[in-house]
Amino acid sequence: MNLVDYKIIQLKNIFPEIFSEDKIDLQRLKQILDDDAFSEGEHYELSWAGKIQARKEIQRQTTSTLKPVKDESIDFDSHQNILIEGENLDVLRLLQKSYFGKVKMIYIDPPYNTGSDSFVYPDDYTETREEYQKRTGAKDLEGFLNKQNSWNKNIKENGQFHSVWLSMMYPRLYLSRNLLREDGVIFISIDENEAANLKLLCDEVFGSENFRNTLAIRRYDKNLNTQFIENGLKTFNVGYEYIFCYAKSDEFSFNPILKEGNEDRMNFGYWKGFWNDADRPTMRFDILGFTPEGGQWKWSKEKANEAVDNYSEYQNKYSSEMSLEDYWIKTDKKKSFIRRNLNGQGRNKGVEHWIAPSNGALRNTNWTDLFASKSEKLIEGFFDFPKNVDVIKNLIVGSCDDDDLILDFFSGSGTTAQAVLELNETFGGERRFICVQMPELLDEKSNAYKAGHKTIADITKLRISKVIKKLKKVRQEKLSFEANQKLSFSFYKLSDSNFKIWQSDLEGKNAILEQLTVFQQSEKGESEHENMLTELLLKTGLGLNAKYSKEGHFFKTENIWICFEPFEKGMKEEIISANIQKAIFLNSCFTEDKQLSNFQLQLKEHKIKLILI
Repeated sequence: MNLVDYKIIQLKNIFPEIFSEDKIDLQRLKQILDDDAFSEGEHYELSWAGKIQARKEIQRQTTSTLKPVKDESIDFDSHQNILIEGENLDVLRLLQKSYFGKVKMIYIDPPYNTGSDSFVYPDDYTETREEYQKRTGAKDLEGFLNKQNSWNKNIKENGQFHSVWLSMMYPRLYLSRNLLREDGVIFISIDENEAANLKLLCDEVFGSENFRNTLAIRRYDKNLNTQFIENGLKTFNVGYEYIFCYAKSDEFSFNPILKEGNEDRMNFGYWKGFWNDADRPTMRFDILGFTPEGGQWKWSKEKANEAVDNYSEYQNKYSSEMSLEDYWIKTDKKKSFIRRNLNGQGRNKGVEHWIAPSNGALRNTNWTDLFASKSEKLIEGFFDFPKNVDVIKNLIVGSCDDDDLILDFFSGSGTTAQAVLELNETFGGERRFICVQMPELLDEKSNAYKAGHKTIADITKLRISKVIKKLKKVRQEKLSFEANQKLSFSFYKLSDSNFKIWQSDLEGKNAILEQLTVFQQSEKGESEHENMLTELLLKTGLGLNAKYSKEGHFFKTENIWICFEPFEKGMKEEIISANIQKAIFLNSCFTEDKQLSNFQLQLKEHKIKLILI
């Protein structure tokens, strides 16, 4: 997907008059808009060394693809959940066309840039992947990414310590925003090292008007400062970290999220003032002899009067026999109540409404009852400080419906995948995940490496597999249990394209003719049909979740058929009778130009588009 072309099309739709011979006339744009709409000279923005180059990274297109790895998947063909091993910036580029505007929620836990143990991705794609890996030694002899080479260590002594981190985050956030639905939302975990910079960066990418909340999450206490007490403490130990929340647009709204209440809250109600300080004159009316001069009541007049009558009925007929809690239960937990405490001195003058008992309290931004990280038995000893699956579950409940798509492109050990699978199994639904993790090589001395897991992506895959195995076992033990989701995931690896890449930098007639000769067969010699199919599903925008079947010569989706086999006469009739929209063939499927041109004309007569690769 060419993002520059996409933005130009958007601009043409809004301001067609500013285009002259497909070029933008800035003077015309200034004439249309007020001069105050343009920034001259100094203006407010987040700036850092390398920002211009980071913007260019957004515009780059990729020649990579995704290679399906069926033997490391579980029920690959269900197309439910997706795990991708690969560098996430390139993966985000690949997902642009197929998943543009389709993701409801993104959660990421990027490197925190602590200065001692954080690394940032090498975003240099001006050369091919093979050239880059050969030059840097990014891969070892077995093809795994070396930690010391594939990531650049970003220490605080680096003169551009914050700039390097911002340049890593900027294009990833921008491309991820494209994938969000208009009612979508992103949650980003961060600590205080880059919290201030990340807030400004997100204001630029998502718009400050789309900032919703900062959540505070508790961290495990570390006794690092106790040894320095006698000499005085420079700082307190860090007790919490943050989750920033940004919506794609004003269309996003939270679902209520409840936290578990204490025993008193679950069994007893309480009275609370009925007034608030919003200024709506239509919501100011008489209740039990008092009308507020400012602010408003919380409910409409009709609902408030009904609640007054409910409490009056309870007082007159039932208060001597049962508590208000018991009366509320007796009346099917549907009645609301309002009373007036004549001794009340606040702006509500004693007018109160009753808050019923509840199994949970509505969450606010204080989530310090939850830890940011939590050990997970399924990968115990293999991964330090995995994110708390309960935190991610709460975020999903608060932002997603039962069939939404969730993306995590800094997947780590796979906490987001586990949260999605377990939520579906517990409460129903068919939420789906796309998780992306770089194959960063593990320390050879680690338990995970000794157990045969060479990369963090291996641990991600292991955890997802174990979660599915655990949930399948639970299903077997609960014979009457019914769940909608398919316990599966499809595994892909970032790979070079299955097709030859046109070298646009070559000059001269002979060089171009040589390329044209080579491109009579566009696919590489070793390319397999399933791998080419995956690449074309991405390029056509159908995506990795597309349902397809292999029937005869064709891979068939609902409206597109794809063929990698030599053209035969009967194919034309089969395609025309199916009344599909597009047919995709390799150039090498045809042996003669006349054969191809006749076929193309015949399909055109039936309004079927032939795409030649």
